[in-house]
Amino acid sequence: MKAYKVSFLFVVSLWLSCAKESPSNLMLLDADIPKDTPLIFGEGIISTDSYEFAITFTPEMDELYFTRRKPEEDNEIYAMQLVDGKWSNPEPAFFTASEGWDFEPHISPNGDKLYFGSTRPLPDSLKSNGLHQWYSTKTENGWDVPIPLEPPFRDKSIIMYLTSSENENLYFTTGEKGDAPEDWVIYNSIKEDGQYKSIDRMGKEINASGKWIAHSFIAPDESYMIYDFKSASGFGESDLYISFKQKGTWTKPYNLGPNINTDQTEMAASVSPDGKFLFFHKGGEDNGDIYWVDFRTVKENVKKHMNVN
Repeated sequence: MKAYKVSFLFVVSLWLSCAKESPSNLMLLDADIPKDTPLIFGEGIISTDSYEFAITFTPEMDELYFTRRKPEEDNEIYAMQLVDGKWSNPEPAFFTASEGWDFEPHISPNGDKLYFGSTRPLPDSLKSNGLHQWYSTKTENGWDVPIPLEPPFRDKSIIMYLTSSENENLYFTTGEKGDAPEDWVIYNSIKEDGQYKSIDRMGKEINASGKWIAHSFIAPDESYMIYDFKSASGFGESDLYISFKQKGTWTKPYNLGPNINTDQTEMAASVSPDGKFLFFHKGGEDNGDIYWVDFRTVKENVKKHMNVN
């Protein structure tokens, strides 16, 4: 019996050891893993003296893209790959525009599309220029040459910070003709029968009272949305908020609180594909870095305060 107990305890101990979370590829970039207090992500590598924001990862978390704006220069998307257990140095993305600039990349949850905003000219056959969404499709040989999103998206002169769900619905910021930038809000486009037939303004639950409502990150299963805006009841220039979908209805946005939001600008949130970490930009007008924090802790705390499941 004693030998049985020892053997049983050994098996339990081994199982618990194996059940522990495996090291994330992100630890190869930054070994200082955050808990409930946000930390600068990849300091000196990703977060530098430039202005960095809007980071996205492949589902395997072996490739990442983010936006960097060097002083007195335009936005540019940088890329890094995990090769032989080491991350490559940040380099301008393969699709960098030769005319205009690119920013705010997003990789779809299943990893087959890489979206980004760009002011590059549209193809000659298309007449409207502005800030449009482009995308590259993943093939067996890597990412394909990017193309602009089809209509109805080209009908808008401005579409920014597009993110997608597992069922390929798209969420982004835009406005109507004549709207001031601070009055743009969150729109979406539902994929029906393999097509995007319309662009629709989301309801008042999402587009609450505030200015600069933007940068919507949609959960892969559309169970929550994180975005930012400026409010008289907020902490700074722009705060991060979360809304949950409950029985098909979005809750009012909930401020992520003073542990996340400060008197600076917090914006452009995203969540790692494994659901463990929340990434966002924090900074001033001309400077700022990408921060990360344990998203599971943040989400559970918010749910308790909001009394949602």
